[in-house]
Amino acid sequence: MKDFSELITIRRSHRKFTEEPVSQHDLRMVMRAALMAPSSKGLHSYEFLTVTNRDSLQALSSCKAMGAELVAGAATAIVVLGNPEVSDAWVEDASVAATMILLQAEDLGLGACWVQVRERKDQDGRDAETNVRQLLGIPDGMRVLCIVALGHKGSERKPQNEERLKWEKLHTETWS
Repeated sequence: MKDFSELITIRRSHRKFTEEPVSQHDLRMVMRAALMAPSSKGLHSYEFLTVTNRDSLQALSSCKAMGAELVAGAATAIVVLGNPEVSDAWVEDASVAATMILLQAEDLGLGACWVQVRERKDQDGRDAETNVRQLLGIPDGMRVLCIVALGHKGSERKPQNEERLKWEKLHTETWS
């Protein structure tokens, strides 16, 4: 395992994947990390749906107008959901869980990319959440936050460049 400081430096979004499937062991580790994510009041308002069927991945890749195309090339898509009836902090809970997925994927040497779904539209102006819900049979009460495309990296990316950090966005004691 890498130390956390190295992990956050090397973790990058990957949009190109090989055709190699994600092993059951690695998928279980990724999902284990998601289920361990902290949540508001310990309510765990998040849920997940994993998709490996090629036709379903292709269909998901057009759930919104742009930015989801990469899902078609992923080995697995993880649909990150939240239940607003369980917690009003479902967006935050699901966001933390999605971040855990991204970090665990990198730790395993896998590539991953967050694909925003909530509050997005498809090319015809239809709601992307509704599209995903209908494609996968997700109940109406569940909200779709994002899809995490997951697979073996199709290319390597350079680590984060620390010289590009925007330290001016950090404020101490008062806004300055």
